[in-house]
Amino acid sequence: MADNKSGGFLIHTIVVGIAVWVATQVVSGVSASGPMPLVIMAVVLGLVNAIVRPVILILTLPLTIITLGLFYFVVNGIAFSLAAALVPGFHVASLWTGIVAAIVVSIVSWLIGLVMGTN
Repeated sequence: MADNKSGGFLIHTIVVGIAVWVATQVVSGVSASGPMPLVIMAVVLGLVNAIVRPVILILTLPLTIITLGLFYFVVNGIAFSLAAALVPGFHVASLWTGIVAAIVVSIVSWLIGLVMGTN
């Protein structure tokens, strides 16, 4: 059973890594200095999404409700930008760039999951 969970984490990290690479190719202002920052970014983004983003979501819940959920995009952009700030060799130009990159990563991850049949 532990192998299944660790295998799932590995597959998820690879999918996120591919999605982050696509974001570096598609979104102007997002860059990585090589393949290693992409791998590290995938892991750090997973950790930020698991630990920090839930706290941000709870703290910004009233604002998210007032904006009818649109602030959720900002929260995802903040999480993406925070993860990028923690990874040497990975750069996000601005919060708006982080928001767009987070949307691209979400869509690409979803599409890969759809093709693989994991969703």
